[in-house]
Amino acid sequence: MDDLSDHLKELEEKLFDPSVRASREMLTTLLSRDFREIGSSGRLYTFDVIVPSLLAEQRTGTSRGEHFETQRLAEHIALVTYRAIYTDTDGSERRTLRSSIWRLEEDGHWRMLFHQGTVIG
Repeated sequence: MDDLSDHLKELEEKLFDPSVRASREMLTTLLSRDFREIGSSGRLYTFDVIVPSLLAEQRTGTSRGEHFETQRLAEHIALVTYRAIYTDTDGSERRTLRSSIWRLEEDGHWRMLFHQGTVIG
């Protein structure tokens, strides 16, 4: 499972990259059409809502992840959990616990099916 863990960590980290978040093509490579996210606000986002939202995003800081763990839930389904740190240009940080469910889709690509982030102190 180490190869899978490394691969899914790499895919998660791509979603931190502003150039990926600004590319519809990259987002559709990484996110399943069945994608759902529960935001820290409690709002539910679907693929059709999150993609335009990410394309319009104006982030000023940087994000990174740490303590990645992967658990295979089924042959074509995996759970990735980690801590994310967003650092704004003023040096302030926002830390979250993240969980994502990834699915190996029919075209042979792993895509994020579900994501949730919870702000921590």
